[in-house]
Amino acid sequence: MRRLLTILMAVATCGLACAAPYVPANGNRVLETLPSRNDPVQQAFARMRARLNKNPNDLALATQLAQMYVTASRVDGDPRYLGYAQAALKPWWNQPHPPESVVLQRAIILQSTHQFSNALQDLETVLRTDPINGQAWLTRATVLTVLGDYSGARTACGKLQNLAYDIVLQTCLANVGSLNGEAQKSYANLSKALERYPNLDASLRVWVMTMLGEMASRLGRPSEAETHFRNAMALDKPDGYLLGAYSDFLLDQRRYAEVVDLLKPRTRNDALLLRYALALKALNGPAASTSIDLLRQRFAAAAMRGDTVHQREQARFELHLLGDSRQALQTALSNWKVQKEPADLRILLEAATAANDRKAIALATDWIHAKHFEDQTLADMIRMAKERA
Repeated sequence: MRRLLTILMAVATCGLACAAPYVPANGNRVLETLPSRNDPVQQAFARMRARLNKNPNDLALATQLAQMYVTASRVDGDPRYLGYAQAALKPWWNQPHPPESVVLQRAIILQSTHQFSNALQDLETVLRTDPINGQAWLTRATVLTVLGDYSGARTACGKLQNLAYDIVLQTCLANVGSLNGEAQKSYANLSKALERYPNLDASLRVWVMTMLGEMASRLGRPSEAETHFRNAMALDKPDGYLLGAYSDFLLDQRRYAEVVDLLKPRTRNDALLLRYALALKALNGPAASTSIDLLRQRFAAAAMRGDTVHQREQARFELHLLGDSRQALQTALSNWKVQKEPADLRILLEAATAANDRKAIALATDWIHAKHFEDQTLADMIRMAKERA
Protein backbone atom coordinates (compact mmCIF):
# COMPACT_ATOMS: atom_id res chain seq x y z
CA MET A 1 0.00 0.00 0.00
CA ARG A 2 2.83 2.42 0.81
CA ARG A 3 4.37 1.62 -2.56
CA LEU A 4 1.06 2.34 -4.33
CA LEU A 5 0.64 5.68 -2.59
CA THR A 6 4.25 6.63 -3.35
CA ILE A 7 3.66 5.96 -7.04
CA LEU A 8 0.38 7.91 -7.13
CA MET A 9 1.95 10.89 -5.38
CA ALA A 10 4.68 10.98 -8.02
CA VAL A 11 2.16 11.72 -10.78
CA ALA A 12 3.08 15.01 -12.41
CA THR A 13 1.93 14.82 -16.01
CA CYS A 14 -0.83 16.96 -17.53
CA GLY A 15 -4.49 16.24 -18.13
CA LEU A 16 -6.09 13.79 -15.77
CA ALA A 17 -2.69 12.94 -14.34
CA CYS A 18 -2.55 16.42 -12.81
CA ALA A 19 -5.32 15.47 -10.43
CA ALA A 20 -4.26 15.23 -6.80
CA PRO A 21 -3.46 11.66 -5.77
CA TYR A 22 -6.16 9.90 -3.83
CA VAL A 23 -5.20 9.34 -0.19
CA PRO A 24 -7.67 7.21 1.81
CA ALA A 25 -9.15 8.84 4.90
CA ASN A 26 -8.21 5.77 6.93
CA GLY A 27 -6.57 2.38 6.58
CA ASN A 28 -9.91 0.60 6.32
CA ARG A 29 -10.63 2.02 2.90
CA VAL A 30 -10.49 -0.75 0.25
CA LEU A 31 -8.78 0.48 -2.93
CA GLU A 32 -8.77 -2.80 -4.83
CA THR A 33 -9.63 -6.42 -4.25
CA LEU A 34 -6.92 -8.70 -5.60
CA PRO A 35 -7.62 -12.17 -6.97
CA SER A 36 -7.83 -14.78 -4.23
CA ARG A 37 -4.94 -17.19 -3.89
CA ASN A 38 -7.58 -19.90 -3.57
CA ASP A 39 -8.82 -19.14 -7.08
CA PRO A 40 -8.06 -22.25 -9.21
CA VAL A 41 -6.77 -20.02 -12.01
CA GLN A 42 -4.34 -18.24 -9.68
CA GLN A 43 -3.22 -21.58 -8.28
CA ALA A 44 -2.53 -22.86 -11.80
CA PHE A 45 -0.49 -19.71 -12.52
CA ALA A 46 1.49 -20.21 -9.31
CA ARG A 47 2.30 -23.83 -10.14
CA MET A 48 3.41 -22.99 -13.68
CA ARG A 49 5.49 -20.00 -12.53
CA ALA A 50 7.24 -22.25 -10.01
CA ARG A 51 8.06 -24.75 -12.75
CA LEU A 52 9.26 -22.01 -15.09
CA ASN A 53 11.43 -20.44 -12.38
CA LYS A 54 13.27 -23.74 -12.13
CA ASN A 55 13.79 -23.87 -15.88
CA PRO A 56 13.24 -20.40 -17.40
CA ASN A 57 14.40 -21.62 -20.83
CA ASP A 58 11.61 -24.17 -21.17
CA LEU A 59 10.12 -22.79 -24.37
CA ALA A 60 6.97 -24.93 -24.40
CA LEU A 61 6.14 -24.10 -20.79
CA ALA A 62 6.88 -20.39 -21.24
CA THR A 63 4.65 -20.04 -24.30
CA GLN A 64 1.86 -22.00 -22.62
CA LEU A 65 2.02 -19.76 -19.55
CA ALA A 66 2.13 -16.63 -21.72
CA GLN A 67 -0.95 -17.80 -23.61
CA MET A 68 -2.77 -18.41 -20.32
CA TYR A 69 -1.92 -14.90 -19.15
CA VAL A 70 -3.19 -13.37 -22.40
CA THR A 71 -6.45 -15.27 -21.96
CA ALA A 72 -6.76 -14.05 -18.37
CA SER A 73 -6.21 -10.49 -19.54
CA ARG A 74 -9.08 -10.80 -21.99
CA VAL A 75 -11.38 -12.33 -19.39
CA ASP A 76 -10.60 -9.89 -16.57
CA GLY A 77 -9.56 -6.84 -18.55
CA ASP A 78 -6.43 -6.57 -16.38
CA PRO A 79 -3.44 -5.35 -18.46
CA ARG A 80 -0.99 -6.58 -15.83
CA TYR A 81 -1.46 -10.10 -17.15
CA LEU A 82 0.04 -8.94 -20.44
CA GLY A 83 3.14 -7.84 -18.55
CA TYR A 84 3.29 -11.25 -16.89
CA ALA A 85 3.00 -12.88 -20.31
CA GLN A 86 5.90 -10.82 -21.61
CA ALA A 87 7.95 -11.70 -18.53
CA ALA A 88 7.38 -15.42 -19.19
CA LEU A 89 8.90 -14.94 -22.65
CA LYS A 90 11.78 -12.78 -21.43
CA PRO A 91 14.65 -15.13 -22.51
CA TRP A 92 13.55 -14.79 -26.14
CA TRP A 93 11.64 -11.49 -26.25
CA ASN A 94 14.48 -9.30 -27.56
CA GLN A 95 16.31 -11.90 -29.59
CA PRO A 96 16.82 -10.92 -33.25
CA HIS A 97 15.33 -14.23 -34.40
CA PRO A 98 13.24 -15.78 -31.62
CA PRO A 99 11.36 -19.07 -32.11
CA GLU A 100 8.17 -18.81 -34.15
CA SER A 101 5.96 -19.63 -31.16
CA VAL A 102 7.45 -16.66 -29.30
CA VAL A 103 7.05 -14.33 -32.27
CA LEU A 104 3.37 -15.27 -32.54
CA GLN A 105 2.75 -14.79 -28.82
CA ARG A 106 4.65 -11.50 -28.94
CA ALA A 107 2.43 -10.33 -31.81
CA ILE A 108 -0.69 -11.17 -29.82
CA ILE A 109 0.63 -9.32 -26.76
CA LEU A 110 1.61 -6.30 -28.87
CA GLN A 111 -1.82 -6.30 -30.49
CA SER A 112 -3.44 -6.41 -27.05
CA THR A 113 -1.41 -3.38 -25.95
CA HIS A 114 -2.29 -1.51 -29.19
CA GLN A 115 1.22 -1.66 -30.63
CA PHE A 116 -0.32 -2.56 -33.96
CA SER A 117 2.57 -1.77 -36.30
CA ASN A 118 4.98 -3.97 -34.35
CA ALA A 119 2.34 -6.69 -34.10
CA LEU A 120 1.90 -6.71 -37.88
CA GLN A 121 5.67 -6.98 -38.35
CA ASP A 122 5.79 -10.04 -36.13
CA LEU A 123 2.83 -11.59 -37.91
CA GLU A 124 4.52 -11.07 -41.27
CA THR A 125 7.60 -12.82 -39.89
CA VAL A 126 5.52 -15.81 -38.82
CA LEU A 127 3.59 -16.01 -42.09
CA ARG A 128 6.72 -15.85 -44.24
CA THR A 129 7.89 -19.15 -42.77
CA ASP A 130 4.49 -20.61 -41.92
CA PRO A 131 1.89 -19.37 -44.42
CA ILE A 132 -0.74 -21.81 -43.14
CA ASN A 133 -0.70 -20.54 -39.55
CA GLY A 134 -4.39 -19.92 -38.92
CA GLN A 135 -3.86 -18.07 -35.62
CA ALA A 136 -1.50 -15.64 -37.33
CA TRP A 137 -3.99 -14.94 -40.13
CA LEU A 138 -6.85 -14.43 -37.69
CA THR A 139 -4.75 -12.08 -35.55
CA ARG A 140 -3.70 -10.17 -38.68
CA ALA A 141 -7.36 -9.83 -39.71
CA THR A 142 -8.20 -8.55 -36.24
CA VAL A 143 -5.44 -5.93 -36.28
CA LEU A 144 -6.28 -4.70 -39.77
CA THR A 145 -9.97 -4.44 -38.86
CA VAL A 146 -9.11 -2.31 -35.83
CA LEU A 147 -7.00 -0.09 -38.09
CA GLY A 148 -9.84 0.27 -40.59
CA ASP A 149 -8.01 -1.57 -43.39
CA TYR A 150 -11.03 -3.61 -44.38
CA SER A 151 -9.63 -4.78 -47.71
CA GLY A 152 -6.54 -6.18 -46.02
CA ALA A 153 -8.63 -7.68 -43.22
CA ARG A 154 -10.95 -9.37 -45.71
CA THR A 155 -7.95 -10.90 -47.48
CA ALA A 156 -6.55 -12.18 -44.17
CA CYS A 157 -9.94 -13.69 -43.29
CA GLY A 158 -10.01 -15.48 -46.63
CA LYS A 159 -6.73 -17.19 -45.80
CA LEU A 160 -8.52 -19.03 -42.98
CA GLN A 161 -10.30 -21.25 -45.47
CA ASN A 162 -9.21 -24.84 -44.78
CA LEU A 163 -7.09 -23.59 -41.85
CA ALA A 164 -9.86 -23.08 -39.29
CA TYR A 165 -13.44 -24.09 -38.62
CA ASP A 166 -15.80 -22.69 -41.25
CA ILE A 167 -17.66 -20.76 -38.55
CA VAL A 168 -14.40 -18.94 -37.72
CA LEU A 169 -13.97 -17.99 -41.37
CA GLN A 170 -17.58 -16.84 -41.63
CA THR A 171 -17.39 -14.81 -38.42
CA CYS A 172 -14.17 -13.13 -39.52
CA LEU A 173 -15.67 -12.17 -42.90
CA ALA A 174 -18.98 -11.08 -41.37
CA ASN A 175 -17.25 -8.82 -38.87
CA VAL A 176 -15.38 -7.01 -41.64
CA GLY A 177 -18.42 -6.83 -43.91
CA SER A 178 -20.64 -5.44 -41.15
CA LEU A 179 -18.30 -2.43 -40.87
CA ASN A 180 -17.87 -1.86 -44.57
CA GLY A 181 -21.20 -1.53 -46.34
CA GLU A 182 -22.56 -5.04 -45.87
CA ALA A 183 -24.12 -4.87 -42.42
CA GLN A 184 -27.48 -6.47 -43.28
CA LYS A 185 -25.95 -9.18 -45.44
CA SER A 186 -23.21 -9.96 -42.91
CA TYR A 187 -25.71 -10.24 -40.07
CA ALA A 188 -27.95 -12.58 -42.07
CA ASN A 189 -25.05 -14.74 -43.27
CA LEU A 190 -23.54 -15.12 -39.82
CA SER A 191 -26.92 -15.93 -38.27
CA LYS A 192 -27.43 -18.72 -40.81
CA ALA A 193 -23.87 -19.97 -40.34
CA LEU A 194 -24.38 -20.29 -36.59
CA GLU A 195 -27.54 -22.35 -37.14
CA ARG A 196 -25.44 -24.93 -38.99
CA TYR A 197 -23.38 -25.57 -35.85
CA PRO A 198 -25.79 -26.50 -33.02
CA ASN A 199 -23.01 -28.29 -31.11
CA LEU A 200 -20.39 -25.58 -31.47
CA ASP A 201 -17.87 -25.23 -28.63
CA ALA A 202 -19.18 -22.81 -26.00
CA SER A 203 -16.30 -20.33 -26.30
CA LEU A 204 -16.72 -20.09 -30.07
CA ARG A 205 -20.50 -19.75 -29.74
CA VAL A 206 -20.06 -16.90 -27.24
CA TRP A 207 -17.72 -15.14 -29.69
CA VAL A 208 -20.19 -15.45 -32.56
CA MET A 209 -23.22 -14.47 -30.48
CA THR A 210 -21.44 -11.43 -29.07
CA MET A 211 -20.62 -10.29 -32.59
CA LEU A 212 -24.21 -10.87 -33.69
CA GLY A 213 -25.43 -8.84 -30.71
CA GLU A 214 -23.22 -5.93 -31.68
CA MET A 215 -24.33 -6.12 -35.31
CA ALA A 216 -28.02 -6.22 -34.38
CA SER A 217 -27.55 -3.28 -32.03
CA ARG A 218 -25.90 -1.17 -34.75
CA LEU A 219 -28.68 -2.13 -37.18
CA GLY A 220 -31.31 -0.86 -34.75
CA ARG A 221 -32.71 -4.28 -33.84
CA PRO A 222 -32.74 -4.16 -30.04
CA SER A 223 -34.86 -7.27 -29.43
CA GLU A 224 -32.54 -9.40 -31.57
CA ALA A 225 -29.47 -7.87 -29.95
CA GLU A 226 -30.92 -8.65 -26.53
CA THR A 227 -31.45 -12.28 -27.48
CA HIS A 228 -27.90 -12.70 -28.76
CA PHE A 229 -26.32 -11.07 -25.73
CA ARG A 230 -28.43 -13.01 -23.24
CA ASN A 231 -27.73 -16.31 -25.00
CA ALA A 232 -24.00 -15.55 -24.90
CA MET A 233 -24.16 -14.61 -21.22
CA ALA A 234 -25.93 -17.89 -20.40
CA LEU A 235 -23.37 -20.11 -22.10
CA ASP A 236 -20.28 -19.42 -20.02
CA LYS A 237 -18.83 -17.01 -17.50
CA PRO A 238 -18.86 -13.76 -19.49
CA ASP A 239 -15.52 -12.14 -20.19
CA GLY A 240 -14.83 -8.44 -20.02
CA TYR A 241 -15.56 -7.84 -23.69
CA LEU A 242 -19.02 -9.44 -23.59
CA LEU A 243 -19.91 -7.63 -20.37
CA GLY A 244 -18.82 -4.34 -21.89
CA ALA A 245 -20.76 -4.88 -25.12
CA TYR A 246 -23.93 -5.91 -23.31
CA SER A 247 -23.60 -3.05 -20.83
CA ASP A 248 -23.27 -0.54 -23.67
CA PHE A 249 -26.43 -1.97 -25.18
CA LEU A 250 -28.26 -1.64 -21.85
CA LEU A 251 -26.98 1.92 -21.40
CA ASP A 252 -28.37 2.83 -24.83
CA GLN A 253 -31.68 1.30 -23.77
CA ARG A 254 -31.54 3.38 -20.53
CA ARG A 255 -31.70 0.23 -18.43
CA TYR A 256 -29.26 1.64 -15.91
CA ALA A 257 -30.24 -0.45 -12.89
CA GLU A 258 -29.49 -3.62 -14.83
CA VAL A 259 -26.02 -2.30 -15.66
CA VAL A 260 -25.34 -1.63 -11.98
CA ASP A 261 -26.42 -5.14 -10.98
CA LEU A 262 -24.44 -6.70 -13.81
CA LEU A 263 -21.16 -4.89 -13.22
CA LYS A 264 -20.98 -4.34 -9.48
CA PRO A 265 -18.84 -7.49 -8.94
CA ARG A 266 -16.52 -6.70 -11.89
CA THR A 267 -15.29 -3.17 -11.28
CA ARG A 268 -11.63 -4.19 -11.08
CA ASN A 269 -11.83 -3.91 -14.86
CA ASP A 270 -11.41 -0.22 -15.78
CA ALA A 271 -13.68 -0.43 -18.84
CA LEU A 272 -16.44 -2.04 -16.78
CA LEU A 273 -15.97 0.43 -13.93
CA LEU A 274 -16.58 3.19 -16.47
CA ARG A 275 -19.90 1.69 -17.53
CA TYR A 276 -20.82 1.08 -13.89
CA ALA A 277 -20.16 4.74 -13.11
CA LEU A 278 -22.16 5.89 -16.15
CA ALA A 279 -25.14 3.87 -14.95
CA LEU A 280 -24.83 5.15 -11.36
CA LYS A 281 -24.67 8.74 -12.56
CA ALA A 282 -27.77 8.22 -14.73
CA LEU A 283 -29.57 6.91 -11.65
CA ASN A 284 -28.22 9.74 -9.47
CA GLY A 285 -26.75 7.01 -7.27
CA PRO A 286 -24.77 8.15 -4.21
CA ALA A 287 -21.89 5.84 -5.16
CA ALA A 288 -21.37 7.59 -8.51
CA SER A 289 -18.89 10.14 -7.10
CA THR A 290 -16.80 7.36 -5.52
CA SER A 291 -16.60 5.51 -8.83
CA ILE A 292 -15.72 8.70 -10.68
CA ASP A 293 -12.91 9.43 -8.22
CA LEU A 294 -11.61 5.89 -8.62
CA LEU A 295 -11.65 6.19 -12.41
CA ARG A 296 -9.79 9.48 -12.17
CA GLN A 297 -7.04 7.80 -10.18
CA ARG A 298 -6.82 4.83 -12.54
CA PHE A 299 -6.50 7.05 -15.59
CA ALA A 300 -3.90 9.15 -13.79
CA ALA A 301 -1.90 6.03 -12.98
CA ALA A 302 -2.19 4.86 -16.60
CA ALA A 303 -0.90 8.22 -17.82
CA MET A 304 2.05 7.95 -15.44
CA ARG A 305 2.89 4.51 -16.92
CA GLY A 306 2.57 5.86 -20.46
CA ASP A 307 -0.35 3.47 -21.00
CA THR A 308 -2.73 4.71 -23.72
CA VAL A 309 -4.67 1.47 -24.18
CA HIS A 310 -7.83 2.91 -22.59
CA GLN A 311 -7.98 6.27 -24.37
CA ARG A 312 -11.43 5.44 -25.72
CA GLU A 313 -12.71 4.85 -22.19
CA GLN A 314 -10.91 7.93 -20.95
CA ALA A 315 -12.64 10.07 -23.59
CA ARG A 316 -16.01 8.68 -22.49
CA PHE A 317 -15.08 9.43 -18.89
CA GLU A 318 -14.12 13.01 -19.70
CA LEU A 319 -17.23 13.65 -21.77
CA HIS A 320 -20.01 11.86 -19.92
CA LEU A 321 -18.76 11.90 -16.32
CA LEU A 322 -16.67 15.08 -16.15
CA GLY A 323 -18.57 17.08 -18.77
CA ASP A 324 -15.34 18.31 -20.36
CA SER A 325 -16.13 18.11 -24.08
CA ARG A 326 -12.92 19.83 -25.22
CA GLN A 327 -10.61 17.49 -23.32
CA ALA A 328 -12.74 14.53 -24.34
CA LEU A 329 -12.39 15.50 -27.99
CA GLN A 330 -8.61 15.77 -27.72
CA THR A 331 -8.45 12.31 -26.15
CA ALA A 332 -10.86 10.90 -28.74
CA LEU A 333 -8.80 12.36 -31.58
CA SER A 334 -5.62 10.91 -30.12
CA ASN A 335 -7.34 7.53 -29.81
CA TRP A 336 -8.66 7.77 -33.40
CA LYS A 337 -5.10 7.99 -34.70
CA VAL A 338 -4.45 4.57 -33.19
CA GLN A 339 -7.64 2.58 -33.73
CA LYS A 340 -10.91 2.86 -35.62
CA GLU A 341 -13.45 0.47 -34.19
CA PRO A 342 -17.16 1.40 -33.97
CA ALA A 343 -16.82 2.50 -30.35
CA ASP A 344 -13.88 4.73 -31.29
CA LEU A 345 -15.95 6.34 -34.03
CA ARG A 346 -18.88 6.88 -31.68
CA ILE A 347 -16.97 8.65 -28.94
CA LEU A 348 -15.22 10.79 -31.57
CA LEU A 349 -18.57 11.89 -32.99
CA GLU A 350 -20.12 12.39 -29.54
CA ALA A 351 -17.21 14.50 -28.31
CA ALA A 352 -16.99 16.48 -31.55
CA THR A 353 -20.72 17.22 -31.46
CA ALA A 354 -20.63 18.24 -27.79
CA ALA A 355 -17.66 20.53 -28.47
CA ASN A 356 -19.30 21.83 -31.66
CA ASP A 357 -16.07 21.16 -33.54
CA ARG A 358 -17.02 21.09 -37.22
CA LYS A 359 -13.65 19.78 -38.37
CA ALA A 360 -13.83 16.81 -36.02
CA ILE A 361 -17.46 16.18 -36.91
CA ALA A 362 -16.46 16.10 -40.57
CA LEU A 363 -13.64 13.66 -39.75
CA ALA A 364 -16.17 11.24 -38.28
CA THR A 365 -18.89 11.69 -40.89
CA ASP A 366 -16.42 11.44 -43.78
CA TRP A 367 -15.26 8.10 -42.40
CA ILE A 368 -18.85 6.88 -42.14
CA HIS A 369 -19.54 7.80 -45.75
CA ALA A 370 -16.23 6.55 -47.13
CA LYS A 371 -16.47 3.16 -45.41
CA HIS A 372 -20.27 2.87 -45.85
CA PHE A 373 -20.51 2.27 -42.12
CA GLU A 374 -24.01 1.55 -40.81
CA ASP A 375 -25.05 2.38 -37.25
CA GLN A 376 -28.56 3.53 -36.40
CA THR A 377 -27.49 5.35 -33.25
CA LEU A 378 -24.84 7.36 -35.08
CA ALA A 379 -27.22 8.06 -37.95
CA ASP A 380 -29.76 9.47 -35.46
CA MET A 381 -27.03 11.51 -33.81
CA ILE A 382 -25.96 13.05 -37.13
CA ARG A 383 -29.55 13.76 -38.11
CA MET A 384 -30.29 15.56 -34.84
CA ALA A 385 -27.07 17.58 -35.15
CA LYS A 386 -28.09 18.72 -38.63
CA GLU A 387 -31.56 19.66 -37.37
CA ARG A 388 -30.05 21.76 -34.57
CA ALA A 389 -27.71 23.45 -37.04
